[in-house]
Amino acid sequence: MSLEITRMTKGLNWVLSLLTIAVIASCSSDSGSDDGTTTGGNNQDNFNRETMLINWADNIIIPSYISFKADADAMVTATTTFTTTPNQANLDNLRAAWETAYLSFQNVSMFEIGKAEEERYRNRLNVYPTNTTEIEDFIASGSYDLSLPSTIDAQGFPALDYLIYGAANTDTDIIALYSTNANADNYKQYLNELSQTIATLTDIVLTDWQTNFRDTFVANTSSSSTGSVDKLANDYILYYEKGLRAGKIGIPAGNFSNETLPENVEGFYRKDLSKALFNASLTATQNFFEGKHFNSNTEGESFKSYLNFLNTIKNGDDLSTLIVNQFEASRTQGNLLNDDFTQQIESDNSVMLLTFDELQRNVILLKVDMLQALDINVDFVDTDGD
Repeated sequence: MSLEITRMTKGLNWVLSLLTIAVIASCSSDSGSDDGTTTGGNNQDNFNRETMLINWADNIIIPSYISFKADADAMVTATTTFTTTPNQANLDNLRAAWETAYLSFQNVSMFEIGKAEEERYRNRLNVYPTNTTEIEDFIASGSYDLSLPSTIDAQGFPALDYLIYGAANTDTDIIALYSTNANADNYKQYLNELSQTIATLTDIVLTDWQTNFRDTFVANTSSSSTGSVDKLANDYILYYEKGLRAGKIGIPAGNFSNETLPENVEGFYRKDLSKALFNASLTATQNFFEGKHFNSNTEGESFKSYLNFLNTIKNGDDLSTLIVNQFEASRTQGNLLNDDFTQQIESDNSVMLLTFDELQRNVILLKVDMLQALDINVDFVDTDGD
């Protein structure tokens, strides 16, 4: 998630809030679909929320964390190997392990609930742009505490991106930082601590899901702001809107500023990974909406099946179908992007802006139409004036 998300002017918050309220207020559950509103055929919601929560926990969330934990552990091993013997082969292996883990992280980033919320998991693993000045200061002094909120922009995958791709101009010079540089030991220590922190935090979150939180999560079927469905629905939409739509596309493309911000792309120092990270995130969010089991096409109960159960119609079409089709439209537009978003922004930013527009269309379908149909209130405040 881009650090710029937390820097947006808050003066326009009330505008979207009023607009959202107006839109929701204009739609009633018994209105006709010929005027563009959303309707539901089932007046009584008897959908089995527990079955959906079980599918989410057992077939999607926990398996995703298990897979990511394995990739994070492999990155720790590769980091240790490189810092023990800094050479080109070990740097290449570390870079490959980092890429695999970074892509894998996109599958769990949206689940900011339970222990992940307590640990500020997503922020500690993926705030960008990373603060290179702070990183170098920490390395020079050898004194830092990565548990402090003030250090979130000096750790995680973006910090690793800088240290293995951007800290020097050539691979030879990067390797020298960890071998012949006067401060080589501190570079090694910081690199190892970054990788280990990712693995440790992931182990904390996964262990809690497996030993405690899973049963609490599944049992909390309440249709209220404290219920598991309501809470995760809000977390999911917040991630889609801020982490995916704004962080990966809108902010670097200049949707929320007076100029483009190509230096704010995800994977900035690796360069050609930003599109792959975007696609992985888009796929993960779509798969979760459809209830697809992790690494499988098998579908269980989900937002999609919930909307179908309620026979939710918008403009004469199933709302679930409209949402899935919009995911695909976003993917089609996104496929036109350069692998390197920095290069895309600098050469033809209109493709980024069009991708943002496609993503934005699903914000309306998910945040307004879906939440209205499921009788879920938005529990977060917008900060980007969209």
